[in-house]
Amino acid sequence: MARLLYLQSGGPTAVLNGSAQGVIETARAQGVPVCAAANGLAGLLAGELYDCSSAPADSIRRLGWLPGASFGTSRHVLAAYDEVPEQWARLAEVVRQFDIGYVLLNGGNGSMETALRLGELAQRFDLPLLALGVPKTIDNDLEGTDFSPGFPSAAKYLASSLREVTHDMRSMGRGRVFIMETMGRHVGWLAAACSLAAGAGEPAPLVLLPEVAFDEARVLQAVQHRLQQDGYCAIAVAEGLRQADGRFVAQMHADAVYGHEQLGGAGAWLAQRLQQALGVHAHVALVDCQQRAAMHLASATDARLAYEAGAACVHWALAGQGGVMAGLQRQDDGWQAVPVPLAQVAGLERTVPAHFIADDGLSVTPAFARYLRPLLQGELSIPYVDGLPDYRVLAWPRLVLS
Repeated sequence: MARLLYLQSGGPTAVLNGSAQGVIETARAQGVPVCAAANGLAGLLAGELYDCSSAPADSIRRLGWLPGASFGTSRHVLAAYDEVPEQWARLAEVVRQFDIGYVLLNGGNGSMETALRLGELAQRFDLPLLALGVPKTIDNDLEGTDFSPGFPSAAKYLASSLREVTHDMRSMGRGRVFIMETMGRHVGWLAAACSLAAGAGEPAPLVLLPEVAFDEARVLQAVQHRLQQDGYCAIAVAEGLRQADGRFVAQMHADAVYGHEQLGGAGAWLAQRLQQALGVHAHVALVDCQQRAAMHLASATDARLAYEAGAACVHWALAGQGGVMAGLQRQDDGWQAVPVPLAQVAGLERTVPAHFIADDGLSVTPAFARYLRPLLQGELSIPYVDGLPDYRVLAWPRLVLS
């Protein structure tokens, strides 16, 4: 029987390994030999695979609460055939060598483009191979799905962290400003999620999104108003904050922040502007990888649907359906995984829609809160050892052909 290959791609999320668990447990239950690429597409090109069929069931179960990418990942993507024909030929060789009949690529929009090209690989090299996509990205920028697994958990961590810091600010007297810089090079879903940090009747943080051109006068006025009215001001800013001409503010002003041009540092740059224009000092937190690794604050809803997306792709593959991604469709009683053609999502980027952004450009609408709140529901029961999460590294057996 042909093998099913699972492949992790791009940046990890808190629930990425939950999708792996869904894939592996479902394939094993169906009696299908299943393997995983070591370090994503780079490992597949090298023929380095893990034998998930012989892995202990306890290791597979532990995937459900392990952050990171347990099998290793990379940002290596498959370029068009005309650009790298030797890579395509090498992939075809590995597929034949290990008798791979199905490949499930777990990643974001660039990874869905690679999954689409793996379908083309099958046609070009006459391979009995079906390629499918399992969605994943904290950026929440995948088309064809209500949300991207990984985003709700990152959003829950960010909103929770900013809620805690807000209590800290409030207790320290008037004039406090705190800036949280989130990931989001081109889209502001994560920064927008910080809006839920405010409890009922509390002032929501200002949110600065890549989808809204930075208006310095408007921001300065809003900060002044918050300081006068509430005594403190919390701000969430996406790393990809842009000027009206489309340039990143952190990239434009990198010389003043880092001494060299580099994306990131929007929060530090904003703090500098507040100091210069208003004479106020702001504490800055560059959240960075914590927002995608915080399994201790993962959304149970996110974890469950990450698992279901992986499991659904296995069922579709074994039924002979390839060239699709598991889109999560919102319904009255939850979500359902539906097959979405890869051609409709590959390489596309979903920005925060206009109806989620308030007219002032510095806050979100109630519609966004209604969208996000259901995704944050539930907490996972993480095992602890000596007071810390039990995140022991799992060892996977290598797949060796007889």
